[in-house]
Amino acid sequence: MRTSRKLIRILVAASYFVAVSLLASCGFKDIDKRVFVTAIGIDPSETDDGPYKITLKLSLPVASIKSATGSNYEYLIHDGSTIAEAIRILETHTDKVLELGHTKLIVINESLFETDIKGFMDYFMRRGDIQLVAWVAAAKTSAESILKVEPKTESAVSTTLVNFFGSSGAESPFITSSYLFEFRRNTLSDGINAVVPLVEASKDKTELIVNKSLVVKEKTKPLELNYIETKYFNTLKNGMSGFSYEVERGDVKLIINMDRIRTNYKILMENGQPTSIKVNVKMKGEVGESNKSLLLENLDKYNKIASEEIEGNMTSFLENAQKHDLDPMGFGLEYRTMKLHDKKNVSEWLEAYPNLPIDVHVDVSLKGTGSIE
Repeated sequence: MRTSRKLIRILVAASYFVAVSLLASCGFKDIDKRVFVTAIGIDPSETDDGPYKITLKLSLPVASIKSATGSNYEYLIHDGSTIAEAIRILETHTDKVLELGHTKLIVINESLFETDIKGFMDYFMRRGDIQLVAWVAAAKTSAESILKVEPKTESAVSTTLVNFFGSSGAESPFITSSYLFEFRRNTLSDGINAVVPLVEASKDKTELIVNKSLVVKEKTKPLELNYIETKYFNTLKNGMSGFSYEVERGDVKLIINMDRIRTNYKILMENGQPTSIKVNVKMKGEVGESNKSLLLENLDKYNKIASEEIEGNMTSFLENAQKHDLDPMGFGLEYRTMKLHDKKNVSEWLEAYPNLPIDVHVDVSLKGTGSIE
């Protein structure tokens, strides 16, 4: 019995050895034969070679971070009929393998959002070495010029623009973020429109500015949200706290710092049809700045002033998006969850949404007037 078991083990080991010997080489290349692509830019082509101009931002290796005197990047640029073709040609512009596994940012010229978004984004979703958690951003003027901005604070091993998104770097109510998978999901879904941050460069091309955003709909001109509208989108959609709101009524001007924000909304129905959109927002915080002395006994008055001011601004933002037939909040998705699946649901919502009343109610509760001694 023991002999048969030993023989079986020998035969299994021999079969593994034979199988491994027949495998082809993995083609592994050393790190010094690779160059890392940290960001990809997409612009409309300025030549007849194709509709796209692709810019790759390459992070060049350094001996050590301490010895690096600043950012260390190289750029490869080529026009092509497709993104895949342009990148394939760019592989011949360097003696090293283009490593896309560390690409953290995809920057797209804002004008391209008016075209076939699904078409040019298809490449990034199908390529297995591009992470779905890469950030997507829109570029004012051109993606190439945005990627080539190298602020003095940029280090040799990181891309400054990436630090604007998520919570790893800058945190601001004026900055919205969108992952690649999130952008694709909201682009393909019925009942919601994708929102991406809009990146601009300063006049002297030494600073990057991210405080606006675009609401995107395929084959439609994007709606640009200014920094105030972007802040209210982040408030309503993400319930982000730590925001400051400017409130002005008569001769009183306050800056309210919000510690907690809770948002919920629902679609009111009658006879199976949507009749209105109701949005409720609760905020808690305290006064961060004032042009006048404030009294604790007047907190209810300040609460009312703040509630009415913020309520009006939120209503203006939502109605502006509705006027452009855009739904960044995803009200349409909420409506679809309220009904059994039917192909008519989407068309019914698209017909009803532009004329639905939007009722916003904001309840501000201030804990105090701030610490003044």
